[in-house]
Amino acid sequence: MPEPPITWQMPPSSPAPVEFVQQVVSCLPGITNPKAAYTAQLLWQRGIRDRDLLQGFLNPDHYPPASPFQFAQMTLAMERLQRARQRGEKVAIWGDFDADGITATAVLWEGLGNFFSQAEQLIYTIPNRLIESHGLNIAGLDRLKAAGCTLIVTCDTGSTNQTEIEYANGLGMDVIVTDHHTLSPVPPPVVALINPREFDPDHPLAHLSGVAVAYKLVEALYLTLPEVPLAPLTDLLDLVAIGLIADLVQLRGDCRYLAQRGIAQLQKQLQNPTRPGVAKLLELCRKTGDRPTDISFGLGPRINAVSRIQGDAHFCVELLTSREVDRCNELALETELANTRRKALQKETVTQVRRQLERLDLSTTRAIVLVDSQWPAGILGLVAGQIAQEYGCPTVLLHADDLDDRDGQTLAKGSARSVQQIDLYALFAEQEHLLHRYGGHPLAAGLSLPLANVPLFRQALNHKLGQYPHLETRAGSISIDLVVTVADLIGEGQRPGEDLFQSLKLLEPYGMGNPAPRLMIRNCWVENPWNQNLKDLQGNKLRYIKTEFRLRDETTDQSFPGVWWEHYREELPQGRADIVVELDFNSYANPRRGIQPRYEIRLIAVLPHLANPMPARETEQNWLLDWRTTPHPPAANILQLNSCPDSWDDLRSWLRRAIATHQKLAIAYAPPPQKTPLQVWTELVGLAKYLSRTSQSVTYQQLQDKLNLSFRTLQLGLQALATLGFRLDAAEIPGPGTENSLTETAFKLTYTPATATEAAMNPTQQQFFQTLQEEQFRRQYFYQVPLATLEAIAAQSLHQTEAE
Repeated sequence: MPEPPITWQMPPSSPAPVEFVQQVVSCLPGITNPKAAYTAQLLWQRGIRDRDLLQGFLNPDHYPPASPFQFAQMTLAMERLQRARQRGEKVAIWGDFDADGITATAVLWEGLGNFFSQAEQLIYTIPNRLIESHGLNIAGLDRLKAAGCTLIVTCDTGSTNQTEIEYANGLGMDVIVTDHHTLSPVPPPVVALINPREFDPDHPLAHLSGVAVAYKLVEALYLTLPEVPLAPLTDLLDLVAIGLIADLVQLRGDCRYLAQRGIAQLQKQLQNPTRPGVAKLLELCRKTGDRPTDISFGLGPRINAVSRIQGDAHFCVELLTSREVDRCNELALETELANTRRKALQKETVTQVRRQLERLDLSTTRAIVLVDSQWPAGILGLVAGQIAQEYGCPTVLLHADDLDDRDGQTLAKGSARSVQQIDLYALFAEQEHLLHRYGGHPLAAGLSLPLANVPLFRQALNHKLGQYPHLETRAGSISIDLVVTVADLIGEGQRPGEDLFQSLKLLEPYGMGNPAPRLMIRNCWVENPWNQNLKDLQGNKLRYIKTEFRLRDETTDQSFPGVWWEHYREELPQGRADIVVELDFNSYANPRRGIQPRYEIRLIAVLPHLANPMPARETEQNWLLDWRTTPHPPAANILQLNSCPDSWDDLRSWLRRAIATHQKLAIAYAPPPQKTPLQVWTELVGLAKYLSRTSQSVTYQQLQDKLNLSFRTLQLGLQALATLGFRLDAAEIPGPGTENSLTETAFKLTYTPATATEAAMNPTQQQFFQTLQEEQFRRQYFYQVPLATLEAIAAQSLHQTEAE
């Protein structure tokens, strides 16, 4: 299944008027005209032209934030909180498990903690992502009642929890909801509902995330009882910035103002940390805290990873708010390892989703709806977002197993991500009769439904989206903001890249509605490429790779550094090309290895330069060679594929490497062994007994080579061995997604006879047999697939490369 071609949307050819550039300069004392030209051009293209709006956009000192009392029911919330304080009531914060919900909980924990004694009068609870859903639930409400709570303040959740709030009221507990998700047609029976969706889209408070709404509640309490709090309200702004940027809301109005103020607060943490947990996280992700990308690529994913991997994210609030350095360091390291695990799981699941997509006719698919019992529920939102962007249509990924049972029906639970401004929430509302629960944003939602309803749900979404004509065009589109040269990149600053970077940085923080600028460099070429696998804290290799290079063109004799994530150096263009990049600052330094902070470009897309067509040899058919039945020695300018692939994705990656490196590709893998699953199982059990008897060490790679198994199938085999009493040292069987970090790891097997017998086939062994049988089938298919079919797939890959 070829990926969609990329189209370019070039910037307007007309420059910003000179008067507007001068106006920008007047708003930024100290900036020179050449630097302001880039800033002014982007502002002009994005419609930020009014002088008053311009000043507030560029400088938060000139922005008047909206009063929290513009929320219609804020006064009601203040009256109830004051009454609770006067009566000494016990108040519970009900948060959520994503980064926005965690930071919102932390803001209320610290902010309300100035008015209520923490732990005695004030507690917090957060649902477990893996066994509970977003929002209030009956079991949690029972626990809060048993703890003596009489008031609940939600954050980042609660707007549609009609049934649960009625239940809380019945237990004698009042509820104040602070949230930003879609409102229910029937308001819940709460004391106060603080939700920015009550405003028109152009209102400065309209796009607040959960943490920003929580902050506004605390701000209102500070204004109501100014003599009580000891800590400044501004101490909370770094937490607000983390949640705002991690939640991908539109950074307009008060959202942008709070993010600007919060980032200014956040960057103080490395020099004079008041939040040792945040400081340690910044250190671990090699960030300084002065950029929104330090949150979106650093802090945010790490905070989110805890609930995705462990389910329970309670300790994240302690990580963000505790002042105990040793404890915070311990929690930060646990968070970092969870993020490492998340990356591996995400990579593995994306591969599995793509394999399912190979069986679909995407020409008639307008909504991707897939379900699998093996997919880890915690990372399905991330994978759905990646697939939605890659294939250009809304994506719903679901997990189902026998534990998710309601009224005799197995439930499928998962996440959905949208594209092209399609409102998922409205789409799901039309199919409410098929769903168990749903909620979220127009572009991101969670849902559950009976497994039996999944085919009907898929059919209904595809039928509805058939009425969206713009979905007929699946081509990926990249909007270009500026066309620059390598000389422009280098500039005249003290360090190459400084001038242009500092000019573009004036538009930060970037986010929805104000994306990071995309720069095109035409007729350029790369030099000195090299790639590496990244490692985690324990020195294990991760699946993520990156390629570094130097960029050149004819405007200067100097080159500029660049990086291409998740690509090998062979994929870089040979010869001249047009490329799209984002300019970034890499603050990582390692003086012992000669590594200093630097400005660099991050490669986004590549298109062969029109004046440099691909060599004629690549349009010929004879560059694909079939050596499957006749072994050949290695030859110059021929790339050999010696391992039998088990998916079209694997094969396409080799085809593209051959195209990119101007080499012929030889299909040279040997026929797969003709062993039945029972024979492989018998051999695996025999090896396990031998290893346990002799206490010899073995690596995963050695077992894979010996048994001719993929890493995933070997994992299932080891799990099946565990049911017979075999154990890998004292460790757990590795989970999915750990292949790159564990293939060379040595371990020993010990044997303690279990109640299961080798003769009785248990479900784990049956799953191993089924997976092995499927893997053998795929390998046999790819060994026998005709050369004509391979040439057709190669032609698709070649066509895509030319289109890009």
